[in-house]
Amino acid sequence: MSWTFMGPDGSVRPDAEESRADHRAQVLALHAYVSRLLRGDPLRAEDIVQETLLRCWRAHGSSGDGVLRPWMFRVARNLVVDNYRSARTRPQEIDSEAWREYDADMGGDIEEGVLTAMVVRAALATLSPAHQQALFEVYYRDRTLEEAAQILGIPTGTLKSRVHYGLSALKKSLTHHHAEEPTAAPPDGHR
Repeated sequence: MSWTFMGPDGSVRPDAEESRADHRAQVLALHAYVSRLLRGDPLRAEDIVQETLLRCWRAHGSSGDGVLRPWMFRVARNLVVDNYRSARTRPQEIDSEAWREYDADMGGDIEEGVLTAMVVRAALATLSPAHQQALFEVYYRDRTLEEAAQILGIPTGTLKSRVHYGLSALKKSLTHHHAEEPTAAPPDGHR
């Protein structure tokens, strides 16, 4: 990065080399600070430092007084926090090959997995709210019967009963749904 330090009349300032060295030292210190915050990610650190310097230049011009150092470090810290928060709200980024691994894990048939999930969700909707809650806590949240019973505020025996009857109803609903699927066209050709 090269900066030209000019005076108001357009001439190069006599203290340009000193200012350039001071600027370089400030940028290196800022970069080291940001790298520590990002646990050593050099590319993101460079982006944060560049954005910090741009904001500093927009807000304060080329004045290089010592009062800007704490301000720049605070701006850099805020940018790191914002970057972290926005990364948590975005869907997880995957590389260009990860979808093939996912496809292989699903047996090569993603559509079948999606359809199965839709059928299970529809079957769960047929259950009573008490049975849905019991199955959700035990199977989806992977809680023990004691933990789930405590969370739901019911005795463990009641929870066992709800899980048992909920699974029975779910199995019945899925079996009923599977029996309704047409496997072949009716003999008369009409559907």
